[in-house]
Amino acid sequence: MVEGNKTRNFWRGMLYLSPAIILLLVFTFYPVIQTFVISFNYGYNYALTRFGFFAPYNPEGWGFANYAKIFSEGNPFVQCLLNTIIIVFVSVPISIMLSLLIAVALNSIKPLQKFLQTIFFLPYVTNTIAIGMVFSVMFESEQGLMNTFLNLMGQSSVNWLGGNPDASILFDSQFFTSLIVLTTYIVWNSLPFKVIILLSSLQSVDRQYYQAAQIDGTTKFRTFTKITVPLLSPQIFYLLITSFIGAFKEYTSVVAIFGDRAESVGSHNNMGTVVWYIYEYLKGNRSGAATTGYAAAGAVVLFFIILFFTGINKIIEKKKVHF
Repeated sequence: MVEGNKTRNFWRGMLYLSPAIILLLVFTFYPVIQTFVISFNYGYNYALTRFGFFAPYNPEGWGFANYAKIFSEGNPFVQCLLNTIIIVFVSVPISIMLSLLIAVALNSIKPLQKFLQTIFFLPYVTNTIAIGMVFSVMFESEQGLMNTFLNLMGQSSVNWLGGNPDASILFDSQFFTSLIVLTTYIVWNSLPFKVIILLSSLQSVDRQYYQAAQIDGTTKFRTFTKITVPLLSPQIFYLLITSFIGAFKEYTSVVAIFGDRAESVGSHNNMGTVVWYIYEYLKGNRSGAATTGYAAAGAVVLFFIILFFTGINKIIEKKKVHF
């Protein structure tokens, strides 16, 4: 009788879950598997696809030719990958630390807390492309707000979004200047969600911990490092993992500031990310229609990179997170 109830409940649960399972199979698992298949199909052309479950058109054979191509000289994938890695390892730590400090500060300011929460949350509900366009205007080389401020301070203007027209130079000083603008935008745009998560967690911390530290005469810095950070470690590592994944998938910020070609203004510096590369080659904008295989290969490489760093974060989480 009990076994019958378990079986009936199992199939009932599967029935309730079936709409979500079907959507995941159609729009998540099937595209992922198809991406892997296409990445090993050199010369794949969507227009000539033989329709089937996993039967893409195969004019030139199967193998690792797409992967060799994206890592070959002259292909922008390598620079897009380096751009993405720089963005990830600069923007994520800065945004996590800033959001933690802002959350602690907001938690100690009671009278204006709700108002300041609203102010900090505004970027999260604002259109990303619109914010990027505002940043591109602010850092415009001739009459931008930042250069106007520098001129008032007696400093010369900075070509924030420009670059060296010599395409043979992988990274130059102007590249890093453009990267500063891009990273500033990404950090500023990612702060609201992190601040709200950490602030809500701070407000649920038992005040007895802080009262005991105050009685013992513990300094504020030690209270922060020994009480606040350990108690917020689950939320910090959650934000760390999601921030790593989000930064590796950065795309809209690049397009918003540097346009759909992802190039520094008046130069050949490629400011694109891996996701920008995937979209660019998926559309066949670079070398004809048969570039879907390059986009698929880039997507697979990005998948394993994200999987690798997520695994590292999970290992660290087991040792450092206090529940």
